[in-house]
This record gives sequence, structure tokens and C-alpha cells, in this order.
Amino acid sequence: MKKFKIHREGRNLISGTVLLLFIINVPIYLFVQPHWIFAVTLILTATLLVFVTYFFRNPVRVLEIDDPNFIIAPADGRVVVVEPTEEDEYFHEKKLQVSIFMSPFNVHANWYPIEGNILVSEHQKGHHKGAWLPKSSKENERSLVVIETPSKVQIAVRQIAGAMARRIVTYAKPGHQAHRNTHLGFIKLGSRVDMYLPLDTEMFVAVGEHVRGNETIIGRLSDN
Repeated sequence: MKKFKIHREGRNLISGTVLLLFIINVPIYLFVQPHWIFAVTLILTATLLVFVTYFFRNPVRVLEIDDPNFIIAPADGRVVVVEPTEEDEYFHEKKLQVSIFMSPFNVHANWYPIEGNILVSEHQKGHHKGAWLPKSSKENERSLVVIETPSKVQIAVRQIAGAMARRIVTYAKPGHQAHRNTHLGFIKLGSRVDMYLPLDTEMFVAVGEHVRGNETIIGRLSDN
């Protein structure tokens, strides 16, 4: 049986939800009649606690692969974009964009998709439109991380806030190393992760497929 772990980003919120459960339910139990009202309130608040706890689950996933050119899914979710796109914030050239949409029911931890040196880690303010919309990549609040592999290939990972997401957490720091099986960051509630890869990247997934962060191999960088 796998051990159930809670991500560190959710510990304070879960503790606050437990406190709120007591604050709401104890007075209702002591002073409100009939008691079926207490039962209904208890069920509703307990359901909220279960959802918050489930949202911040932190599965242990360790992937062992020998090929350094394999690209691993940085997030759980559904692939919504696999197409050449003009990336005009950092590369200013056409790249292969791969986008993964995370629903509120997906694991929301983000992993490094490949190993290398972190060149850029920057946050940009923006809107909170639906993360499934194509324009969310350029208009929503987002965080950009650029990684350079040992073979000097650069890829970008962009965390994007959605209509419900209000906080992006990014652990990556310029000058540090990106390691497999390590969290890049965390996004709270429904959101999206974009990757910008070389155009000659060999892809193993297509639009509509579901992937698992730090588990699904989504592509491979060219040896050239």
C-alpha cells in the first residue's frame, strides 16, 4: 500500500480548513435544533476537507531512465496542444509547443521534464482566464523556467494560472540544477503547463491523451 503524502504547499490550508470545520460545527451542535442541521453541515464541511486534502496529495513518483534526451511530462493532465508556435517572450523563434491542462482533480505538483542548468526563472503578472484557452499562454499570470541540457539544448517550461488558480509557486532558481524526480513548482487549482521544445523533437503523445507528471515520457530531443 502506497503511503499518502500531503504537499507542503497545502499544509497551512488544510490546517485552516480543519479549524474552520470546528468553528462552524461546534456551535451548531451545541445551540442549533434540530440536530439534522448539524448532520448536514458536518457532511458539507467534511466534504470540503476531503477535497482540499485530496487536491494537495503528493504522490511519490521515481522514474529511472538512461537516455538524457527523454522529456518527461511535467504535470498530470490532458494534452491540449502539440504544434509549432512562435515563442516571442524568450526564444523569439518558432518552437514546438506542448501544453498540458490540469483540472482541479489532477495532481498539481510540477516536475522538471529534463535535467540541466536553469538559465531563467521569472514570474509575470496577468489575467486569470480559462487555462484551456490558447491565449492564456500569453495573457494569464505565468511563470517561465528555461533549462539548458548538458548538450546545450534549451527548453522552456511555462506554468500558467487559470480561472480558478490564484497562486503559482516556482522552486526553480537561475544558476541551480534541474534534476529528474524533483518538483519544479506547484499551481493551485485548475491550470496549465506549456513546454517549448526544438522543432525536431520526436513526440510520443498527441492532443487528447492523458499524461502523468514525472511518469509519462512525452518525447525525445534529437541527437543532432
